[in-house]
Amino acid sequence: MSPTQFREQIAKLSAQLAGRPLDASLDTWLNAEHGVDSATYTQLKQSCEAGVREGWLCDREGGGLRYGRIFKPAPDLHGFSVDVVDMTDVAGPHHTHPNGEIDLIMPLEEGAQFDGRPAGWLVCPPGSAHRPTVTGGRALVLYLLPEGSITFTR
Repeated sequence: MSPTQFREQIAKLSAQLAGRPLDASLDTWLNAEHGVDSATYTQLKQSCEAGVREGWLCDREGGGLRYGRIFKPAPDLHGFSVDVVDMTDVAGPHHTHPNGEIDLIMPLEEGAQFDGRPAGWLVCPPGSAHRPTVTGGRALVLYLLPEGSITFTR
């Protein structure tokens, strides 16, 4: 696995997300079409695990988190930026999603949840805010942000 191959995986998925509203129906659709039993989920999780292991994902550390923005928003990614965070029983910094956020939750330990959700997708609508929290163990979370837009609370 390489960052280029990972980008191709994300581009294939983001093509299906382009222009769709970030809402509950997208959350339902993602979990039905690309949920934990799908090839998409399996491939993305394997790629994220490899990227963390090889050091090209989550290459920064702070506040008990390993994180990093691997791709800035780009036309081939349909305007999404891509971040991956490695979290173990920790709450990250509070922030707002001006354009919404799409999260792929990938537990690395059985029972790990992100914001109270198990493995799968979580769609946060535009204007939503949270303090991203992993409980019950370790998880990787992939974030797709339209236009890379995120506002951290001071």
